[in-house]
Amino acid sequence: MKNKKIIVASGNKDKIQEIKYVLKGLQFDIVSKDDMGLDNIEVIEDKETLAENAIKKAVEISKHVDGIVIADDTGLFVDALDGRPGVYSARYAGENVTYKDNNDKLLKELKDISLDKRKAAFKTVIAIVFEDKSVKTVEGQCEGYIGFQPKGSQGFGYDPLFIVEGYEKTFAELGEDIKNRVSHRARALNALKEELQRMIKGEDTSI
Repeated sequence: MKNKKIIVASGNKDKIQEIKYVLKGLQFDIVSKDDMGLDNIEVIEDKETLAENAIKKAVEISKHVDGIVIADDTGLFVDALDGRPGVYSARYAGENVTYKDNNDKLLKELKDISLDKRKAAFKTVIAIVFEDKSVKTVEGQCEGYIGFQPKGSQGFGYDPLFIVEGYEKTFAELGEDIKNRVSHRARALNALKEELQRMIKGEDTSI
């Protein structure tokens, strides 16, 4: 029997790799929207919450494909910055910026802020559009704080700055194996995994 497809409403190769890693073992083929020839579709993330952005992306891509579509939106919420960068995390330093640009801006805004006031949380919300077009969301969160300088060579985004609570190292230092067990996205993906396993067993996935 041919595996069903899960289409990820993203062209971010780093993100796709993480999703494939966590969801391995399930009877699904994970493909990106670009793999489906939808690289020309860019959904503007203009909503006020991670959930709204994730749902918007998943629903838009689902209009063009058959199969299950997932989309995530992830934000870094820093207490000392009143929750910024939050939903603007990917474009904190502007449009079409590098990971380093965003990290540099974050460090500049936290200049002279002591370690005990640099608490932060990474949050991921994944929206799932099932084959019947019903929609559900799952989420994951990871607590930590922002370091004073980038450390580590692995990961992406804010990983070199985010020191994970309980490990005292950045995601970029911890490496893929640990990150893909304890990160915000891993926790959301494990919740997604449970939903997909329920679906395979024929249980109701509606909200």
